[in-house]
Amino acid sequence: MLNPLSLVSPRSLRAALRDRLTFRAKLAAAFTALFFCAGAALLIFVTVLARQGTMEQFASITMDHPGGPTGPQPTSSATAGPTSPDPTGSTGLRQQAEDARLARMEVTNRLKETAVRQMVMWSAVGLAVMAVLSGAMGWWLAGRALRPVRKVILAARRMSEDNLHERLQLTGPQDELRELGDTYDTMLDRLERSFTSQRRFVANASHELRTPLAAQRTSIEVGLADPLPAHLIPVREDLLTTNREAEHLIAALLLLARSDRGLDETKDTDLAELTRQAADELSSLAAEHTVVTAVHTTPLAVNGDPVLLKHLASNLVRNAIQYNHPQGTVTVRIDDARRLTVTNTGPRVDPTRVDSLFEPFRRLDRDRTAVHGHGLGLSIVRSIATAHGGTVTAAPGPAGGLRIEVRLPTTR
Repeated sequence: MLNPLSLVSPRSLRAALRDRLTFRAKLAAAFTALFFCAGAALLIFVTVLARQGTMEQFASITMDHPGGPTGPQPTSSATAGPTSPDPTGSTGLRQQAEDARLARMEVTNRLKETAVRQMVMWSAVGLAVMAVLSGAMGWWLAGRALRPVRKVILAARRMSEDNLHERLQLTGPQDELRELGDTYDTMLDRLERSFTSQRRFVANASHELRTPLAAQRTSIEVGLADPLPAHLIPVREDLLTTNREAEHLIAALLLLARSDRGLDETKDTDLAELTRQAADELSSLAAEHTVVTAVHTTPLAVNGDPVLLKHLASNLVRNAIQYNHPQGTVTVRIDDARRLTVTNTGPRVDPTRVDSLFEPFRRLDRDRTAVHGHGLGLSIVRSIATAHGGTVTAAPGPAGGLRIEVRLPTTR
């Protein structure tokens, strides 16, 4: 049976390992490898020089003292006493001296080899210990060096249109990391100005359009007042309906711009009571669509803007009624888990399109010219929930329709 690892080339394994390592780990490994290579080169250099120097010193000592420090010593005539000529005595002494010298050389060589081995062994142990310590030190230094980069990463992760005012404001020398932080702050400045300009434009344009639309409606009602020819009555109704839709769209844009700006003033309010009021006000719309609305609530205290919170509940219920089928149902529930849940029946929803429904001017119907709804309801819901520190999630129902859940915190 083939080993799967045998089918992978060493180059591929190295590439896979390199891709899995973080930059901090790569930097620490580079520090360790650099220290180890430098230490190994130094160890080899010192060992070679020490070995060569020891041999030269030993040769020099041998040449200067052929007999060695413990070699045969000349005997004094006063102490040696009378000797008789011995042709073999001097030869025996010389042989003993040579044997002693060779023995001392062998001992010295062994001592030298032992000293070199001990030096190499303990130097290698020291090199290994220092390599480990240098790796730990490299890891720590890499962490300190990359700390500003980590701040940039964390800031980028939590960046959204609601906290564009936050800045890194890195301190320290004018190096590459400081330049990176300053560039990031400059980018946030441009984004904040762009978002602020966009919100201001939407709010101002919506506000300026309300007056001409109101004047247009008045002109239609006065100019086409009764009595009218029969063929102009439908024209007047169409004009008034279009005018009302335009006014509703402008009001929705103003509401969206207001919620995007955040909360100016907050107070404790009961979301359950606001939800019941919104459902009661939409009862006529539910009857028009032959939809049954059921509300089950428990008190839910929320610190926020009551007007915006009521619009949140109203948009959820209105959306559930409008995008429903005849004889359908809408269930509104507030439970002890601080969840506002609105579930409706209706056409099946593609799960891949659920998130896009929270974008402005998106509808379940692909036709943008649909006469019911302006495609801002769920966008307003998410904007209001975000302004109150909450979240909105949606999921398609098993038999059709949507289940939208809003979670709001107790305090801000």
